[in-house]
Amino acid sequence: MAWDEWEQLKAAAAERHSTQMQLNQLPVDPGGGGGTQGDLVVGHKDLEAVGKAARDLFEDFTRYSGHARVASEAAAGGLKSEGFALGAALEHVAERWSEQTQTLSDACAHISNHLRYTKNLHAADDSYIAGAINSIAPLDEGFDERKGHRR
Repeated sequence: MAWDEWEQLKAAAAERHSTQMQLNQLPVDPGGGGGTQGDLVVGHKDLEAVGKAARDLFEDFTRYSGHARVASEAAAGGLKSEGFALGAALEHVAERWSEQTQTLSDACAHISNHLRYTKNLHAADDSYIAGAINSIAPLDEGFDERKGHRR
């Protein structure tokens, strides 16, 4: 784009629009509370459901993948003892299966543990905030008494 073309586009845009500034924003909350639009809100039930699903997947997958691993290892051992090359290949697959199932199980446990940690951390934060707010009330009363106000 040439400089002259850029200047023409700017002039055309200026003719179509006024020169007033416009800010794009959410409407002001009429209650003055600031609102929670755009904030991520997750309830305890939501977190509990995710944690339960991760825990259930961990337990079920560990149990069922263990059955598959044991059966595959037994079949691999039988094939190897009969001299079939397929036995070594199946043994290799069973080893990889075991590694991958451990990775998935660790991920599920990590999710469940992280949610439990997060829940405990937020409970501690809530307790701290409640204590801080409660300690402000006597200060407010002191300031009100000093100014001659009573609650």
